[in-house]
Amino acid sequence: MSAKSVDAGQHSRLAELGQRVLAGGTVRREEGLWLFNLENGADIFDLLSWANRIREHFKGNKIHLCSIVNIKAGGCSENCRFCAQSASYQTESPRYGLVETAAVLSAAAEAEANGVTALGLVAAWRGLEEGPVLEEICGQLEELKRSGQARPDASLGIIKSQKVADRLKDAGLECYNHNLESSERFFPHVCTTHSYEERVQTIKHLKEAGIKICSGGILGMGETREDRCELAFSLRELGANIVPINILNPIEGTPFAGKEPLAPLEILKSIACFRFILPKQEIMIAGGRTVNLREMQSMVFMAGASALMVGNYLTTLNQPVEKDLQMLKDLGLDPNWDKHGFSDQDEPGTIQPEGRGARAGVPV
Repeated sequence: MSAKSVDAGQHSRLAELGQRVLAGGTVRREEGLWLFNLENGADIFDLLSWANRIREHFKGNKIHLCSIVNIKAGGCSENCRFCAQSASYQTESPRYGLVETAAVLSAAAEAEANGVTALGLVAAWRGLEEGPVLEEICGQLEELKRSGQARPDASLGIIKSQKVADRLKDAGLECYNHNLESSERFFPHVCTTHSYEERVQTIKHLKEAGIKICSGGILGMGETREDRCELAFSLRELGANIVPINILNPIEGTPFAGKEPLAPLEILKSIACFRFILPKQEIMIAGGRTVNLREMQSMVFMAGASALMVGNYLTTLNQPVEKDLQMLKDLGLDPNWDKHGFSDQDEPGTIQPEGRGARAGVPV
């Protein structure tokens, strides 16, 4: 058996990029793509090591935990090709109308008991407009905030009106999830019933209302590494606060049912690249981690993840919360996330020019 040669130049370049990010500088697009295209195992583990250092530098040992509750399931008009809740596909996903507030508060109580910071209210439909449904959801958000059991978050689809975003803010909504899913180039391969630009505009309405943004995407849908890189830079430009990384869990009946799974090391490498490009954001590992990473789940934190979705997903199962909490304890990580309102992240106007170094956290 012959040993593989290791390129010392790769090691040096990774060190230069890692030190730059630690000093408050940023990664350029071409550098980000170079990271995504690393192939050698030694280089990938070197990348993970630096991503872990960056996570610890900016996030310490705190891990942000989030849970979701499906407040309206199935029958969605949109044709997102990964989604079991789309009315376009024949799946075994449940269907039901808007749940009562009691169900939301029950989920909040469970979240609080598990030490979870945030509870997201998720609805399967195109989007939210002014009217009685908006008011009913705002009532649920108000009750959730009043309970003090979990931070009120939501994922309610496309928002075309600034008035809707402002009403959600008034009701106590703190953070809104609306994923870009992939790059603008690849998005038409994911969904054709609405556009990438509609998703971007939704995020802009929410930011204008003063709501924090949770936006990420899905790995393993057939996108290229360049698409993943473009997604990361788009999220940096939009100013996402939480970046959920999902890994495709192919659902029977959906067009993506036959997709070949990504290798676990490719997934971990991608997470690390997101950490380099988004050093201060909460990088959350969400759907698909148990089925795709299996016994390598705990390595997401070495790859730079600082947040975890716990409890079951919308249409698929997760591992028990108790197992996740034990994993964090074994790794010396603390799920008691500081409720600092994301004040450790860059505010508009403080992002370094691409490639420039500075003291960590110092605005320029």
